[in-house]
Amino acid sequence: MKRLILAAVLALAFATPALANHCPVYMKQIDEALAKNPQISAEQLAEVQKLRQEGEAEHKAGDHAKSMEDLEKAMGVLGVKE
Repeated sequence: MKRLILAAVLALAFATPALANHCPVYMKQIDEALAKNPQISAEQLAEVQKLRQEGEAEHKAGDHAKSMEDLEKAMGVLGVKE
């Protein structure tokens, strides 16, 4: 039982930095796509910008799972591949 708990703790410890490292990459991909003036509606653009800002704030707050979720949604609207 102790080994199982230890394995879970170690997996979480190694997974969190991995998620944290992806957030900036996704933010950069979103920024690059926005710089190309994508052909999306004003509503979609507003949604992407909102999700991008929220994703960055969540990343800075340490909530990398939520950050990734929001950034992936923004990338989906833009049609950006991971």
